Amino acid sequence: MLWLVMTTGKCNLKCDYCGGSFPANVVPYGVKYDINLLKRLVENDMESTIIFYGGEPLLNYKFIMTVLDNVRAKRYGIQTNGIAVRLLPEKYWRKINVALLSIDGREETTDKHRGKGIYKAVLRSAKYLKDLGVETIARMAVTQDTDIFADVMHLIDLGLFDKVHWQLDVIWSEEWDFKSWSFSYLHGIKRLTEYFLSELRKGRVVKIIPILGVISAHFFEGYKGSPCGAGYSSVTVTPDGRILSCPIAVREKWAELGNVNLGYRLLEDPLPDDCKRCEFKRYCGGRCLYAQKERYWGDEGFKVVDEVNKEYLRTVLSIIPEIEKLIRDGNIRLSDLYYNPLLDSTEIIP
Repeated sequence: MLWLVMTTGKCNLKCDYCGGSFPANVVPYGVKYDINLLKRLVENDMESTIIFYGGEPLLNYKFIMTVLDNVRAKRYGIQTNGIAVRLLPEKYWRKINVALLSIDGREETTDKHRGKGIYKAVLRSAKYLKDLGVETIARMAVTQDTDIFADVMHLIDLGLFDKVHWQLDVIWSEEWDFKSWSFSYLHGIKRLTEYFLSELRKGRVVKIIPILGVISAHFFEGYKGSPCGAGYSSVTVTPDGRILSCPIAVREKWAELGNVNLGYRLLEDPLPDDCKRCEFKRYCGGRCLYAQKERYWGDEGFKVVDEVNKEYLRTVLSIIPEIEKLIRDGNIRLSDLYYNPLLDSTEIIP
């Protein structure tokens, strides 16, 4: 199972789509529970992955060190904005398998929303971590300023990131003209899918997660709920010891599954009722649990995003027949197409 361990609610940036730090009375800036309670829960899970989360998790780097020294997991990772990676000593980075670095693509795209100079700082961090043997994943927020093809290809061409994934800015921000923008987005998805297929013909699997994760769900096990595992194969532990189904649902009572003192109970049926008859449920799993529950843009706004995602899925799935032929012809192995987002804490469905 995936354990998203929040180290702090504090952040050292104020990106315009999320607003920076949580209020300290909602997500404390220091861990308030006994680490042995976390140790007991995680070590009872033989397939545990711990991903440090925030706020900016490195602002409480000493807690990260304590966990790495005392809590045994099969895999460790961190979701970070990449600004403060040097706070964590090198010997601890060598214990971490994967680092997800927040970067939105090209320099102008990234710096507009995250702050001047952030792009270059993240690249320095990515090189530093790759040199230490840490797998790096570009973690994009996609806004109306994003050219999805140009920004994803830019990150791939840098050679500093092993994988790329993205989330659409349709949860945190005030509603914008997503529907009009989506025409260029879907055109970019088509071009990325064509690129992914062209590389498969050469025997190379490019780790564009919103493409690879859908292909994997087709050939292997699909997603019975949100592909990120929210509430059924992934939980979030807050600094005050609550156990949540979703790491951004820090105020919502529906997200609370338990706490570190008393334990927790996973969601038994994570697929929303209105998704149970959908042709894409195997690949989508209801998309985002938080978006399903909160519908920040209202029902109509939610449906618009849903239709765009269905079209993206149709585009990706359209290359399945040729992929099957490439497997038969020996260009690629079926096993090369397997991807488990729980090992990385990535998003399959943007």
